[in-house]
Amino acid sequence: MIGADGFQHGVLPVREALDIATRAGLDLVEVSPTAQPPVCKIMDYGKYMYQLKKKLHDAKKKQKVFHVKEVVLRPAIDTHDYDVKKKNVIRFLEQGDKVKVVVRFRGREMAHTDFGIKRLSALVAEVKEFGEVESAPMMLGRTLNTVLTPKKKVREEKPKTEKTRTASVEESAEAQE
Repeated sequence: MIGADGFQHGVLPVREALDIATRAGLDLVEVSPTAQPPVCKIMDYGKYMYQLKKKLHDAKKKQKVFHVKEVVLRPAIDTHDYDVKKKNVIRFLEQGDKVKVVVRFRGREMAHTDFGIKRLSALVAEVKEFGEVESAPMMLGRTLNTVLTPKKKVREEKPKTEKTRTASVEESAEAQE
């Protein structure tokens, strides 16, 4: 048994351990039931559960949640419709969401899946500056799927304001003299 202060009392009968816990106004909690002999600790169980819940809540708060947006194309899509879908993919990637791009085949289109593969690879090539392929394109039934993830944003230098530009030009002119 382990006391509230962390002191190890050794192996004690259950009655004696319960008496020590009640005198301290705390609970006797079985920490490791599978150990031989089982390990118990004297603690405030309500406070312990509260702290455990707070740790879980804080860990959940720090997690980054990815949303997966889906964009559905057809192999024989018109250029304007394709451009709209491409803009949506770019917008989703800029917002930090994953994008699942699906090329759906119907009827006789299944005989010419190469058109869909070309369309999908063209889309991936056009949006490569905004995202990268997480899972390679693969056929699942009548659909060709791939998942794009946003690229890690590289911190760019802030553009200089007009005042700092003129000051740096004056400094360089003075240095040349």
